[in-house]
Amino acid sequence: MSGQHHDEGHTIAGWTGTALGTIGTVVTGLGVVGWRPGLWVGLFLIVAAALATWLLHLAGWGKGPGIRAMDQRPVGARDLSAREGHADCLGCRLAGRGRHSGASHSGLGSGR
Repeated sequence: MSGQHHDEGHTIAGWTGTALGTIGTVVTGLGVVGWRPGLWVGLFLIVAAALATWLLHLAGWGKGPGIRAMDQRPVGARDLSAREGHADCLGCRLAGRGRHSGASHSGLGSGR
């Protein structure tokens, strides 16, 4: 077994979003096969899953892309770096917190 461990989604935000999204999908399916309110309730739950996951991520209960340190791998570990934003994280960029890991653009517009 290699020394790399992939821990994608093993967070409070990940589990909450997955649970709400799964319930929303099942309820939407019930709406499709005949329980009319289920269609709208299920779609609402799916949107709520996305919003809850994003808000929990921004509150530090999610994680950015990449592999975490060993002390940050338990599900209940809070990510204290979320306040500044994670590098290459769409959710953080949408909230105006993103850090970009790409090349710096400080040389652009310098009068060349």
